Amino acid sequence: MINSFLDRRHTLLDAVATSLAKHPKRVTAIVTALLLGGAGGALALASLASDASPLPVFEVTESVSVTFGSPVDNPNQAHLSLFRSDITRSSDTAGTLLKRLGIADTQAANFLRNDTLSRQVLLGRSGRNVTAEASSDQSLQALSARWTPDDSGQFKRLVIQKTDKGFASRMESAPLVPSARLSSGVIRTSLFAATDDAGLPDAIATQLAEIFSSDIDFRRALRKDDRFNVVYEVLEGDGEPMRTGKVLSAEFVNAGKTFQAMWFQPPGLDSQGLALKGGYYTLDGTSLRRAFLSSPVEFSRVSSGFSMRFHPILKDWRAHLGTDFAASTGTPARTVGDGVVEFAGSQNGYGNVIFIKHRNNTETVYAHLSKILVQRGQNVAQGQTIGLVGATGWATGPHLHFEVRVGGVQHDPMAMAQKSETVPVSAAVLPLFKQVAAGVRSELQAAASVQPARFE
Repeated sequence: MINSFLDRRHTLLDAVATSLAKHPKRVTAIVTALLLGGAGGALALASLASDASPLPVFEVTESVSVTFGSPVDNPNQAHLSLFRSDITRSSDTAGTLLKRLGIADTQAANFLRNDTLSRQVLLGRSGRNVTAEASSDQSLQALSARWTPDDSGQFKRLVIQKTDKGFASRMESAPLVPSARLSSGVIRTSLFAATDDAGLPDAIATQLAEIFSSDIDFRRALRKDDRFNVVYEVLEGDGEPMRTGKVLSAEFVNAGKTFQAMWFQPPGLDSQGLALKGGYYTLDGTSLRRAFLSSPVEFSRVSSGFSMRFHPILKDWRAHLGTDFAASTGTPARTVGDGVVEFAGSQNGYGNVIFIKHRNNTETVYAHLSKILVQRGQNVAQGQTIGLVGATGWATGPHLHFEVRVGGVQHDPMAMAQKSETVPVSAAVLPLFKQVAAGVRSELQAAASVQPARFE
């Protein structure tokens, strides 16, 4: 029996040797497949030999004693670390936070309750990104919490670690790392419904509307099947997204017409030694910053446009020479262009109202304010907060009534914004701008093919 087995084994080895001599490349490939594919490679190698089915088969039965030890007896299991992440809530206590992180550790809970840093920046604070490391017995080994307190480009990190003497905590700061994300979407009902479906954060949706606000009336002109592509910035800390940054480039197709924009910051310093300001431009180099904004509040639902309407107070139909922006009380109202405050106070049906005088005999009106933040004669800059939305005067609910007057005649705010002048990229930086724009075109094409992916 043994001699027969050895004879067959020698026959197998001879077959492998013969194949190796005749087909070295084929065998090399098979060995590679064996290394990469495990059992599949073994079957491929065995197929070079003759059929092994006649080989004898032996069955061996033997009793095996199994000893079950505790986790500590197994060195591999003893050092097993488990990681879990979550977001803090304003209602969090030491116990509820640790429970959500899958940790059952009385000593850790007591430390969080009594540690000054933990009480100040972690417990009861919402929106912190928390990551915990636990051992296999659910005891805490380390915990870190990260958040962005401001727009400084840094994030804060609370670190809690287990030591031989118990737990210890410390605060750290580290730079946020920017990364780019791509997204696209199609309008079915509204802009925000489409950006929700595309997984875009609200801050990016708002920026998208602001960038194209002088070309597209997002309150009245959106159409079903309009679409957008966008490349935007995400700021990360320890590899986790902490907050969104700015839109880097975007494309919006409205009623069959395509609008494109890109962020561009010219190189160099200004007269005060500061970096030159960046802004949004069309891809041919025209600035999207106009002399007048189309809206005195960030993009929001509008209750009525520049049209005839039934007056809710006087109960009759009349020309509504302005635009009402529905917004909650306290929403910032901003001036749409540089100018001088001509009047700031209370006036008849306008309630608390501000009149701002601009160049070219243009005047803007901001009415029904809950609070006025400027005074007569004060210079104001485009985008500056001048008051807060309210419901004073003849108003049935909180909103901002806005008017544009040229020579005392009412004009559509959107039409005025579209007619206002723009500034092109300077000739000195135009070659660099064109290089950047070429890359942006490729990015927007890539964004158009991206499937929705939510920002978490």
